[in-house]
Amino acid sequence: MFSKISRFSAALAVCVLAPSLAFAHTGTGQTIGFAHGFTHPVSGLDHVLAMILVGVLACQLGGRALWLVPTTFVSVMAIGGALGMMGISVPFVEAGIAFSVIVLGAVVALDIRAPLAIAAGVVGLFAVFHGHAHGSEMPAAAGGVAYAAGFMLATATLHIAGIALGYLLAKMSERQGSIVMRSAGGTAALAGIGLFTGLI
Repeated sequence: MFSKISRFSAALAVCVLAPSLAFAHTGTGQTIGFAHGFTHPVSGLDHVLAMILVGVLACQLGGRALWLVPTTFVSVMAIGGALGMMGISVPFVEAGIAFSVIVLGAVVALDIRAPLAIAAGVVGLFAVFHGHAHGSEMPAAAGGVAYAAGFMLATATLHIAGIALGYLLAKMSERQGSIVMRSAGGTAALAGIGLFTGLI
């Protein structure tokens, strides 16, 4: 499993870093864009929880899901980001983001082993909301491609952190790892309810 994680991490890094490196020195707009794009996903609890949960879910499912679930999220999120940058409205964005934390946390807590197509479809749906939020909040001075590369890289990094967390928990004893995993998922789902209701 570790070699699969390494291959996934390397492939994802190449895909995401290539455009960011190309735009890293082309001017103020692009540089500012990448920095703002990278910090946007990691500056909100809702985004951080959802991204890490996607990685944990991918690790729980294993097999092709290990790379396909996070890749689906990042790819569809880019589409949502483009919609946000173009000012195209998507309904219930904030509610959708909070709901993503609730659902993904519950899936991890209950250890639901959904078929790969369903898991990818669910994370893809949630990715639209997260991407739209990133895109619609792009600073006016930022370069669009660099900004997108930034939030895609940050998201991929959080997915990898979630996969690593899932892997570490799987290395614990079966009982301990399961308890910690379910507790973490349940706590995240509760945090999602707090986000949804405005308590957090």
